[in-house]
Amino acid sequence: MTLAREARQRGWWHQYGGAIPQWFEAYVGLEEEAAEIRSFQPETIDGRLQTEGYIRALIQAEVSVPPEEEIERRVAIRLRRQERLTSPDAPELWVVLGEAALRRAVGGTETMREQLQRLSQVSRLNNVTLQVLPFHAGAHPGMHGGFHMLGFPEEADRAVVYVEYRQGALYLERQPDVDAYAKLFDHLRARALGPDESRALIARMAEEAL
Repeated sequence: MTLAREARQRGWWHQYGGAIPQWFEAYVGLEEEAAEIRSFQPETIDGRLQTEGYIRALIQAEVSVPPEEEIERRVAIRLRRQERLTSPDAPELWVVLGEAALRRAVGGTETMREQLQRLSQVSRLNNVTLQVLPFHAGAHPGMHGGFHMLGFPEEADRAVVYVEYRQGALYLERQPDVDAYAKLFDHLRARALGPDESRALIARMAEEAL
């Protein structure tokens, strides 16, 4: 939490006004400081890998669609967060996506084709590992929902697990909690397709969307 407060003091996201919920500001601050990010997303594409069209479609599918000005700010924030993946201090990002996230036609065929092509491109970055947990893997221990694990360069800074719910989020940093999610992530990536197999599946799905 101290890391998040320090990052927030110099945070670029202040210029976007109230487009970021207060409970999410801490996460953006932590994300800016993280050296390693592990993410499991069963239903949607990880936010760091989303295209602009996909982001807009998600926002417009909300129960209460915000005004256009706020939509623009939210899109800009998410795209800005993605810039760190190719920055000099880029974190090591390891993402496991549920196959449902790839099959769900968010925004329609054209939007999903563009999104799948984006995943294929990003998966080739040296600091990004992308795996798909296929339907045929059957029941798995991550069926309760997605999460993110953030690790930091300084040993004194504890890893943090971020779990989001409808109206807020949980930040878990007790060692037993972190260890439990680390073990869970290991199980999920072990059951998922390998990086090359995952990229091949994504490429096939992009072609099917043509």
